[in-house]
Amino acid sequence: MSSSGARAADDMNAVGERYVHLVLALGQHDPDYVDAFYGPPEWKTQAEKEKKSLDAIGTEAAELIATSAKTPGAPTSGDEMLKLRREYLQKQISALAARVRLLKGEKLKFDDESRALYDAVAPTFRQSGSDPDSHFDQIIAQLEKKIPGKGPLWQRYEEWRKPFVIPKEKLDKVFQLAIKECRARTLAHVALPPNESFAVEYVTNKPWGGYNWYKGNFHSVIQVNTDLPIFIDRAVDLAAHEGYPGHHVYNSLLEKNLVRDRGWIEFSVYPLFSPQSLVAEGTANFGRDVAFPTKAERMKFEKEVLFPAAGIDSKRADEYYAVQDLMKQLDYAVNEAARRLINGEIDESAAVQWLQKYAVMEPARAQQRVKFIQRYRSYVINYNLGEDMVRRYIEKRSGADPEKRWSEFAKLLSSPRLPRGLTD
Repeated sequence: MSSSGARAADDMNAVGERYVHLVLALGQHDPDYVDAFYGPPEWKTQAEKEKKSLDAIGTEAAELIATSAKTPGAPTSGDEMLKLRREYLQKQISALAARVRLLKGEKLKFDDESRALYDAVAPTFRQSGSDPDSHFDQIIAQLEKKIPGKGPLWQRYEEWRKPFVIPKEKLDKVFQLAIKECRARTLAHVALPPNESFAVEYVTNKPWGGYNWYKGNFHSVIQVNTDLPIFIDRAVDLAAHEGYPGHHVYNSLLEKNLVRDRGWIEFSVYPLFSPQSLVAEGTANFGRDVAFPTKAERMKFEKEVLFPAAGIDSKRADEYYAVQDLMKQLDYAVNEAARRLINGEIDESAAVQWLQKYAVMEPARAQQRVKFIQRYRSYVINYNLGEDMVRRYIEKRSGADPEKRWSEFAKLLSSPRLPRGLTD
């Protein structure tokens, strides 16, 4: 490396270190903000002792944005990773500054907030002059045909899918089988650190369905919320999303390739309300289709392994998944409820009712989702918009080749690429 290259790297390392300290400082004001940290433990202790004010954090963030803009990139190395690193730090620090403003009481509309925090805006599906809900009404009409009868659709849907609940006493067995399969499929294509590990815990009274707590040293704790019944399709969904090739693999590869191999300390911390989350959630959701590139493959595994382990009749698997495919088309309904709730167009009870109608959720599930929206706000876009953006990015590079899909996916998981970089 040339002396100018070494100097540029030192300058970026200094920005990265200051960024980590700022994230930890903001975590003192926002318990959800620091999702993972496995850098020097004394930095966390320092943040707890200093307890910097929001004003001080905001001022430092503005200074750091200016510093990073002036910091020269890698002169002519041609290493795209260095360019992505610089963009990563600038966008992440900018989102941190926005989070400070929100915590200080600034009010943003849903789309403005998602742009400020995640550098992306979800589609609305509202055509000018048409009923704002017509997009969802068309999908609901198709579901009505699949599950005919009296009473609200959510009620009929709950009744119809009862036979597909995984019994609580079989939940761990089914989940472990799904993890084992997803891990084997991932290891066949992605080189993971040999000591990576993954523990599962079952919890209650949470606003989410599953959560990956990355602990560093290639270890994750996955928590599965058992407040509400867990259906058979969630086994692979959770195993792939939280584990392989989702969050656990993403965090492990960032730690291995960026923190350890390159010494980029900024990746030892993960601020939840940041553009990185769109890539994290998008790759975790799309990971299901990377692990099982065809529906036939997934159906074969579920019919032969998961359905029998759960004691569920596998003869009804095709019927069940035909309905789930339609339900997937309603993914953006949650965004729309969140947008209206956060923009003050509807209140909490109206949001619950809207989710019952357009996301076909029973009241308890709709209430849980509204609690999630109230706590995490525009974060909801990271799941569906993130998945769509990651899918387009990977498929543009891999076409229909499953091997190429895996290699492009692993490359993305090991890079500092953020939402703007997915549109390249």
